[in-house]
Amino acid sequence: MTRASRWADVGGVISREEAEALVGRVVQRSSADAVSVSVQSARETNLRFADNQVSTSGTTTNTTLRVQSVFGKRRASVVTNDLSDAGVQRAVTQAEAIARLAPEDPEYLGELGAQSYEAVPAWFDRTAELSAEDRARAALTALAPAREAGDLTVAGYIVCEASATALGNSAGLFAYHRGTNANYTLTARTNDGTGSGWAAAEANDWTAIDFAGVARQAIDKARRSRNPVAIEPGRYTVILEPEATANLVSVMTGALQARSADEGRSAFAKAGGTKVGERILDPRVTLLSDPRDPLVLAAPFDGDGLPLGRQVWVRNGVLEQLAYTRYWGQRQGRPASGAANSLRLEGGEASTADLIASTERGVLVTRLWYLRAVDQRTLVQTGLTRDGTFLIEGGRIVRSIKNFRFNDSPLFMLNNLEGLGRAERTAGGGRLVMPSLKVRDFNFTSLSDAV
Repeated sequence: MTRASRWADVGGVISREEAEALVGRVVQRSSADAVSVSVQSARETNLRFADNQVSTSGTTTNTTLRVQSVFGKRRASVVTNDLSDAGVQRAVTQAEAIARLAPEDPEYLGELGAQSYEAVPAWFDRTAELSAEDRARAALTALAPAREAGDLTVAGYIVCEASATALGNSAGLFAYHRGTNANYTLTARTNDGTGSGWAAAEANDWTAIDFAGVARQAIDKARRSRNPVAIEPGRYTVILEPEATANLVSVMTGALQARSADEGRSAFAKAGGTKVGERILDPRVTLLSDPRDPLVLAAPFDGDGLPLGRQVWVRNGVLEQLAYTRYWGQRQGRPASGAANSLRLEGGEASTADLIASTERGVLVTRLWYLRAVDQRTLVQTGLTRDGTFLIEGGRIVRSIKNFRFNDSPLFMLNNLEGLGRAERTAGGGRLVMPSLKVRDFNFTSLSDAV
């Protein structure tokens, strides 16, 4: 059996046995003091549609090999997708030649030895084996009603990935994980150019996505958002849908690094130390990472091969821990935590509709866009609302309003909390599980004419 046919048996990605053999081929050829290997293998199927018609549909398959060679504290990497014996030998030779010329890395600690990992069942055959016809049928749940309506134009992207990641080195480490993921994003716009609606969904299992429901939501938002009116910028009670919550809360990930806090460069630093052990957010806020979360199902290790488990960063509003790399953990006398590959903000039992109904006057935000950092010490961001912004009065949506620019921080937002919706997997990027939020005093600074 050829290598290609064996990979096809596991959804077009490299199997554990093939990956382990590839790592062995690199280690055997290496003459460096140490060598590490990273293998990324993926088969992606996708479909795009715009202007109410399918524009592209295709499949890409690729496996890349990254070889890092080390001499003392000098190291360098080479990446290739030529996995022939000659290609592997060339990558090893080039990595060693560059490493001998590289400056010393004072933070290099040597290769991580063998580790134990608890497998995460993130693979779904029905996602890995998806056909072009399956994708087309899903797209028709948006295309058909838009064509029939005559006053709408829809554009969307369906992308499904079957992937495998493997790590190994000359110190005996080997890690392997495979998983699938399906992502669907949809924008509906009214033909008069005044209304826009957006909806999306993401899951490891293709069949968990309600494509028709996504279409209904985006189309309804587009129609409701026609002919927006301007209201004065200022501080408002805001209902953030889960995607908008994710857009802002996800910027906390970088700030949860112990090194930046210890060096006084983050929002979690204070004179003489960090804020670990202090209440920093509303007591209803718990923020965690867990690769085995059923809504996440991510790799049980990070890019360095460190095992990942459930890590609670903020519990009931109290900063419980920060993330340590191997180097910074050794320097500070703390265990390395690994780089988390997901983030979850625990939610409540309310629906978004419940939060709206409880609001006398406020603004409903579908999602945020074009975020940029303003102040790293407070995590203040600026950005725009997009694809459905509405005025709430008397517990109901009364009209579409023009989009705003905002200046606010997830830390401020999560201290001004008035209500939590149910947490769900979001689709705008990264493995994020977020609820809708009701927040007071959200800071809208100006209007935007963009739809």
